[in-house]
Amino acid sequence: MHDDQRVLDLFHALDRLPGPDHLEFPDGFDYEQAKSHAIRLKDRLSKDFGHPCLLDDGVQDASYYFSVSIPTAAAEADVSIGVRLSNYGNLAVITTPRPDSHASLAEAVEDGALSAGDCLRVKAALSDLDYELVPLGLLHRVYDGVTWLANDVPGAVVASYSHQGQATWWTRFFEYL
Repeated sequence: MHDDQRVLDLFHALDRLPGPDHLEFPDGFDYEQAKSHAIRLKDRLSKDFGHPCLLDDGVQDASYYFSVSIPTAAAEADVSIGVRLSNYGNLAVITTPRPDSHASLAEAVEDGALSAGDCLRVKAALSDLDYELVPLGLLHRVYDGVTWLANDVPGAVVASYSHQGQATWWTRFFEYL
């Protein structure tokens, strides 16, 4: 629980960073540096999994800049593994195969959608490259930050997982806006 509070405190600190009204990235965000970092992750995962991983660098209008896909053929559980990289604070999240597929990585392992070995490989790569792995359960909490996403806007379409029509921390840091 202590680590959960640390991550929630980090969410709130990142949420308060000065930035443009569109919420896609904070002031000072360096796209080229972020892309270079994402390429290093893709290359590391390709090496670790012995199979070319794919980097999606065409993400726009979102609070994440890239995603890396580990193909089904490379995964021990025969389910693709995704890693999304936020525009904020080197946050990263692992999904199998969709963000709402499992409430946690432990649940994904229990369900057979992710092997324990693959989970450890991805976690090690993220840690070695100084990404902050965020637990899925915290991202599915209702967003209670300082931006307009916290407002109940009638008729607004909010991309969210686990809370119909309400923004979550996933929306704030890992989704199209």
